[in-house]
Amino acid sequence: MTGKRRPTRQIHIGQVVIGGGAPISVQSMTNTDTRDVEATVAQIARLAAAGCDIVRLAVPDQEAAAALAQIKARVTLPLIADIHFDYRLALAALEAGVDGLRLNPGNIGGPERVKAVVKAAAARRVPIRIGVNAGSLEKEALETYGGVTAAAMVASALKHVRLLEDLDYREIKISLKAAEVPLMLAAYRLMAAKVAYPLHLGVTEAGRGLEGAVKSAVGIGILLNEGIGDTIRVSLTGDPVQEVRAGFAILRSLGLRQQGIELISCPTCGRCQVNLEAVAARVQEELQDIKKPLKVAVMGCAVNGPGEARQADVGIAGGRGFGLLFRHGQPVRKVREEDLARVLIEEARRLAAEDPGEE
Repeated sequence: MTGKRRPTRQIHIGQVVIGGGAPISVQSMTNTDTRDVEATVAQIARLAAAGCDIVRLAVPDQEAAAALAQIKARVTLPLIADIHFDYRLALAALEAGVDGLRLNPGNIGGPERVKAVVKAAAARRVPIRIGVNAGSLEKEALETYGGVTAAAMVASALKHVRLLEDLDYREIKISLKAAEVPLMLAAYRLMAAKVAYPLHLGVTEAGRGLEGAVKSAVGIGILLNEGIGDTIRVSLTGDPVQEVRAGFAILRSLGLRQQGIELISCPTCGRCQVNLEAVAARVQEELQDIKKPLKVAVMGCAVNGPGEARQADVGIAGGRGFGLLFRHGQPVRKVREEDLARVLIEEARRLAAEDPGEE
């Protein structure tokens, strides 16, 4: 990262610290029906195993709100309740013990209803995220600013912020998400110059798979490299575990988090003489549970392979039908091609077991 991190107020979502120089946290959101306690708990367990720091749950009705207490009792991750339109859902979520709320004060009712929610949140020291999305800006902001613009998004967010500040409540974080990266960048930059509240970064409705991950990495990565952003969510269609993996990949690439496996693997070319793609895929998948920072190299030829493998904590450099195993820069032994993935996985696990600590 080249930019100095923007100084912000600090808040706590459960045991996770956000802002004020704390490590940038990775969030995700369940896509189960919150009313289905078993399915939701199981998915949260998978997210926790992937390294997720905070998880958000949709709370569309009172049945979902009632399920929150059961879910909270069975998981370790801090929970954020996603609330729209009905202030009673926010009150029920707080009563259930959630660690954060995501809502817009302007769409949950009049001043008295906002005051009731803020009073209950303040009593529990539960932060509120004001989440503005480009796709759901209120009519007033659209008319004032001539459509969906960064200024309109920021004005909408600040209007909601003032509702909370007028109640002497400042346990706030803000998001300004858009599906278009340039719009998202402009909105966050503008907001960063106006307030000291922590910012939750994301490209909303980014898409699925590779395209969604790339879009998110560009938007989130640019801002993080400028020192803007305190917590992130990569919004991908599909399994939310992939959001967590993509989030950590973004942070690792900028040197902002050093948790888990960083896979270094060559793109392959005509010089590659082993089935590198299969080896890399197996290594990456089977080492996902390791939390210790480890750089693992899977290289396919003699040009760059030995050098990259030497610079990694553990790695292999392939040749015709075999590969060399490296550990901390030193060649360890020659390994047959069919054993490369297994041997590299075993060696990485040995390294992790020697010092299993994480950041």
